[in-house]
Amino acid sequence: MSGLIDTDLEFWFQRGLRAYLGEVARALGLGLESCTVDVDVPVSAYLAVDWRLRRFPDRDVALLWDEVHGWAVAVEAACGEEMIVLAYLGGEDILPEPRVIVRFLGTLRAGARVPDGPGSPVLRRAGRHQELLPLLPAR
Repeated sequence: MSGLIDTDLEFWFQRGLRAYLGEVARALGLGLESCTVDVDVPVSAYLAVDWRLRRFPDRDVALLWDEVHGWAVAVEAACGEEMIVLAYLGGEDILPEPRVIVRFLGTLRAGARVPDGPGSPVLRRAGRHQELLPLLPAR
């Protein structure tokens, strides 16, 4: 019985997360096709952004989200290496309103925000998706 409840919870969590990511993508003028989700714990997402930063004119920009650290702006590294995280949104909200993410990305794009450097905020522990479910859009 417990496995069935966990499966149902994960279904609704993943569905809500995809709806939330769709809202963020739309707020940025992008489609959900620019987003990928990895449902392994910790759950994470990648949202390709279709413009470049002045500091990195030859590198693709992406928004990254995971259930521990929240949102970050990153650029593609050379030769298939890990993404280079430039800044974390931080704050206490693991799933902020899309407009907050748009503003965060915009300030970094305008050069008004200096990248944070190494280190990432820990907003919550991975797993326990039942805690996130009420924060996600119902779909």
